[in-house]
Amino acid sequence: MSKLITFAVPCYNSAAYMDHCVQTLLSGGEDIEIILVDDGSTKDDTPAICDRYAAEYPDIVRAVHQENGGHGEGVNQGLRNASGLYYKVVDSDDWLDEGALQTVLDKLRQFAASDNPVDLFIANYVYEHVEDNTQKVMGYANVFPREKVFTWEEIGRFRPSQYLLMHSVFYRTQLLRGCGLELPKHTFYVDNIFVYQPLPFVETLYYMDLNFYRYFIGRADQSVNEQVMVKRVDQQVRVTKLMIQAHDLRKVSAQHRRLSRYMFNYLAMMMTISSIFLLIDGSPAALGKKTELWEYMRTVDPAIYHRMKYRAISAVSNFPGYQAAASRWDSTVWPGGSISQLTAEQESAVRKGPRSPRL
Repeated sequence: MSKLITFAVPCYNSAAYMDHCVQTLLSGGEDIEIILVDDGSTKDDTPAICDRYAAEYPDIVRAVHQENGGHGEGVNQGLRNASGLYYKVVDSDDWLDEGALQTVLDKLRQFAASDNPVDLFIANYVYEHVEDNTQKVMGYANVFPREKVFTWEEIGRFRPSQYLLMHSVFYRTQLLRGCGLELPKHTFYVDNIFVYQPLPFVETLYYMDLNFYRYFIGRADQSVNEQVMVKRVDQQVRVTKLMIQAHDLRKVSAQHRRLSRYMFNYLAMMMTISSIFLLIDGSPAALGKKTELWEYMRTVDPAIYHRMKYRAISAVSNFPGYQAAASRWDSTVWPGGSISQLTAEQESAVRKGPRSPRL
């Protein structure tokens, strides 16, 4: 029986919370495939839990054990073994809304029966904040047409805080394989590559305004914790460089101008995050890495570099609590000098907020 979707769940010492994740996935029944990738867990019963689910649900769950390779290699391993029409990654501490899953599967059945299933399916995700037990929905109703197949030419503008993340996307499996997606091992933040690299290969999309994915946030060891991000900033920089290499945005613009605008903004966000956390570190080594990152951008694409620096300086100078970091934003990014030395035109652009470039 062919599967509508493969859910890959990379697991690393996840015994304390992975059951909740897997149980919500199992509500999808035999139309789905679940690949539990044990990433060399040694500190708890994760390997045994994966094997138990595979034994109890042999038509749904597969357990894959690998030497520790990090989250990216877990995603790679899932993709290598996937048999579903679509492929989605679910982190082992997150979960799905079971009612929303049934609604999504109904729509995927329609796509599976068509001659040309859409390349990218999108749904909302919800931040589940553990500290104060609050939720924040991240949706795209202002960007995408709802309940219809569409192309990049029909999308609207994303808000500054609005991006497609791994939590919101379902890629067609063969598209991911065809674009040569291979995430680096032993590297955090590779979910950005997973979402970004395949985008120019997508021709058709479908958006469902449905709160599907529940993203747990608040564990002290999470990779999005601020102190952890400063510690792992080298990996953030590595991912950013790989994204710079991935596509020539001017070539993308020749095919899909609105997509290229979004990809520019996404890459600018990645450059800004890397720069902010290198500035927070503040060591000579970290500031040297910031210099090197922007020089790398300049070398790869001088035109994109000159447009992107305006976006980055605006974000840093308005980032809450990081005025000190902004004051250290030196001539590495601004060849003419520091923030205080901006020309009137540059300062005006910053005060008004950055505009998306014409690529």
